[in-house]
This record gives sequence, structure tokens and C-alpha cells, in this order.
Amino acid sequence: MSQPRVNPNFKLEDQGIKGAAVVHYNLLEPALIERAIARGEGKLGLGGAFLVATGSHTGRSPKDKFVVRTKDVEDSIWWDNNKPMEPAAFDRLYADMLEHMQGREYFVQDLYAGADAEQRLDVRVVSELAWHNLFIRHLLRRPAAEELAGFEAEFTIINCPSFKADPERHGCRSETVIALNFEKKLILIGNTEYAGENKKGVFTLLNYILPGRGVMPMHCSANHAVGDESDVAVFFGLSGTGKTTLSADPSRVLIGDDEHGWSEDGVFNFEGGCYAKTINLSPKAEPEIYATTRKFGTVIENMVYDPDTFELDFEDSSLTENMRCAYPLEYISNASATGTAGVPKNVIMLTCDAYGVLPPIARLTPAQAMYHFLSGFTSKTPGTEMGVTEPQPTFSTCFGAPFMPRRPEAYGELLQKKIAETGATCWLVNTGWTGGAFGTGSRMPIRATRSLLTAALDGSLNGVEFRKDANFGFEVPVAVPGVSDVLLDPRRTWHDAAAYDRQAKKLVEMFSDNFAQYIDKVDAQVKSAAIG
Repeated sequence: MSQPRVNPNFKLEDQGIKGAAVVHYNLLEPALIERAIARGEGKLGLGGAFLVATGSHTGRSPKDKFVVRTKDVEDSIWWDNNKPMEPAAFDRLYADMLEHMQGREYFVQDLYAGADAEQRLDVRVVSELAWHNLFIRHLLRRPAAEELAGFEAEFTIINCPSFKADPERHGCRSETVIALNFEKKLILIGNTEYAGENKKGVFTLLNYILPGRGVMPMHCSANHAVGDESDVAVFFGLSGTGKTTLSADPSRVLIGDDEHGWSEDGVFNFEGGCYAKTINLSPKAEPEIYATTRKFGTVIENMVYDPDTFELDFEDSSLTENMRCAYPLEYISNASATGTAGVPKNVIMLTCDAYGVLPPIARLTPAQAMYHFLSGFTSKTPGTEMGVTEPQPTFSTCFGAPFMPRRPEAYGELLQKKIAETGATCWLVNTGWTGGAFGTGSRMPIRATRSLLTAALDGSLNGVEFRKDANFGFEVPVAVPGVSDVLLDPRRTWHDAAAYDRQAKKLVEMFSDNFAQYIDKVDAQVKSAAIG
């Protein structure tokens, strides 16, 4: 006898969401694909992948994201970084969205975030699009079938791409809206088909909830050595810095590619799947990720394909640079079965330096690690956000400012404590440009990055000679087997050394100017590490 697919006492009408014509609860992948095809939402691709386009929204819309200013969060939200929405405006938004949902077909998934059973967050996702339900079923974690009969979500996400907000009535910026209400435990998403808003909404929730429990939420990928769950590495970084690619190392076990927590017991994945960028994806450089693009149920988002053969074009970015694929974690052969492991031994901070100044790898002191974590320097890459058409240098504190509801120091102090308690080694890795800035230089060779990371993680890098960087004060290896010595010294990769010096001085000043906002909130060691 099959298990019930939904708690009979926790249907949409029990939540006050009434009037939908048809509601599908917890459909499995084949049924979701069937409905999506029948509704004209996309095409069935090679191997059973599902091909979709998201229209005008091919990336997140951070300017349209709001936190409702309720009394319970008034004093703990970082309002300089999170746009407020008044409770009354949210109530109007919610009422209008519920009215909009009348007589329509909806898809519901009951899922959870957090592989650690003590830290998990139960979430219900209500989607207008069947493929959004497929996407989030990949990206969050799936309860066992027997759990569904008693499942009751703590937070609910309602995603209606056909709903257009009214800025004047709903207190938002445009017809697109993402509104988080911690008091009512609701996230409302309207007028965007970009599926990434679903997963990042959950990540924002966890970034608020977990620090109160002493758990560090991290915008990072993570892996561990085969047969040794105590040899853990975490990779901080914004989209486009290489978190997914670099953590999918066939010689190590993948814990997860994007979002994790660090508790006293160790690291745990928030998610149950991966959301990888596919532009220029190579079967040689990223064979595991490439293979997922021909597996059943993988969501292929905003990729150009041949209309006759359905062959994907990994180089055609005419729809967006932010083309992606979403797939369950088990599609990676060396993925962790549990999504959990021990405390990190190595902490890697990935940056995409569009100035061509930073070395491919540098070893950081704990104080320098805090400095670079709070700085969060990288470059926004094209397509990741609406309106970004070329790399833009930026400082995104904690390598994830768009998803941080609390002030940066809350996360910085937690990470500082974790590093002090565990003695983890910290590295800064530049996956950006070398030999010049964007437009004149070239992207850092991925093979060199992989070689340097392997040496860092197996401990051999600690045995080579290091030099002190004249601009930032961190330690840079002088020579590493298998890596060009010239590549390790960015100044030597430039044709004009004086031009490099001018660019480096400019970047140092940018770091200093940005860090001024934190200087009175950090200890003396971090202040002294500000710039070498």
C-alpha cells in the first residue's frame, strides 16, 4: 500500500490558501515533467533533461527583494542591506496574490533544508509552474515517503510568476517582488520565472535563523577526502567564482556545492542538489557536471539548443551568461550519501578578481582570513544578476551579502570563533584574471587552480617556499610543482609592470575604503591585518 503524499491536516486550505482549481501534492519527477510538458513549460531534452527558458528574468532580482519590518526582527535585521516592507503592505500583497491564485493549477512540494537532523528547516513550496516544483525538489532535501503523512512546514514559499505586484499598493519597487515575512513564516515571489529565487529565499531564512543557535551559515561548497570525513574543505564564493566546479573533485567526496552550515558537530549541506553554471562547461574539465546535462530530470535553464537534435550549445550565451543546470546531488558519483562530515580542516575563499592583481593562491593568517571574509571581494559575473553584462568588481561581505539578513559582524565573529576552535588553515584563491585586467588579460587556467588546491588540501603546499605579498601582506608560494612560477607572481604576468603597480595600488585603496565600515567593529589583530 502506497504512503499518503501529504498530511491530510496540512493542505493548502488548512493554511488559508483556498480557491485553487487543482493542487498537486509532492509529485515525483516523472509526473512533474509530464505536467510541465503538457502545460507547454519546456521541452524534453537528451537523456530526459528538461529544457526551459525563464523569459526576461534570467538571474536574481536583488533590488526587488524585501524583508517585512515586523517587531520580532526590527532590531536584528541589517537594514542597510535589506529593503524593508511595511506589514500592512505585505498583507495587501498576500491578499492580492491569494486572489490571483483563484481557479488556477498549483504544485506543492514538502521539503526540508539541512542534512543535520537537529538543524533542519521544514519548508513547503507552492509553485505556479510544474518545473519550479521539479527544480526545488532537486535543490532542497526530500523527506522519506513515510514522513509526508505527518509533515507540517515551518515556512511556506508561494511563487506566482504570472502575478505582477503594484509598487504603490504593495510597497515594492516594481512589478517583480520577493518578500520575506519572518513573523508570518511566508515568502512571496511574483513576476519572475528565475528558479534561483526559490532556493536563495530558503538560504536567506537559514542565514537569519542559524546564527542564533551558534551555527555558522555559509555560502560555500564543501568536500572531504575519500575515506576521511575529518579532512573537510569549504569553498566560500559568490556565483561565478568556481564553488561548484572546484568542489566537484573526483578525488574527494562532494558534500554540497553552494550552501552549508558549520555546527559543533561539523559541516552539513543545506541542500539536496546542485545548481551549476553551464556556460563553456567542458566534458574534459568538468566531466561529472557535464554528464548531468543528459540525465533524467535535470533542469536545463536558459541554454540554446538545436531544435532538431536537442544538442546543447555550451558557448552560446545569447539568452544569458547565467545559463544553468539543476540536478539532485546523487547525480555526482562521488557525492556524500549523508550530506554531513567533520569540521573544516581548510577554509578556501574564492574570488574572481577582474583587476588581474591577486595571485592564484595565498595563505592567510586567521586575522587576514577575517579581513577577506568581511571584505568579500569578487566580481559580479555577467547574467548572475539582472543588468550585469560584464564583470564588475564588487565587495560582497561574507561572500554572500545579498542573502545576509543580519549584520556582517554576526557571521564574521562566528567564523572567527570556528577557525580559532579548530585551527583550520585559510587560503585566498583567485579564479579571475591574470596577465591584465578584464578585457586585456585572460581567465586563470582552471588546471593551475586545481593543482594549487590539491597541494593545499593534501598539505604539500605548506612545505614550499612562500613570499610576503607587497600589497596585501599575505603569503604567496614562490614555486609549486606543475604550476608556472610566472603565474604565481601576478606582476610578472603583465607586459607592463608599472601598469600592474598602478592597478594594485587602486585595488588596495578600494579594499581600504570598503573596510572602513567595519574597522570599529573588529579586534586589533584584524585591524592590523587590514592591508599588509
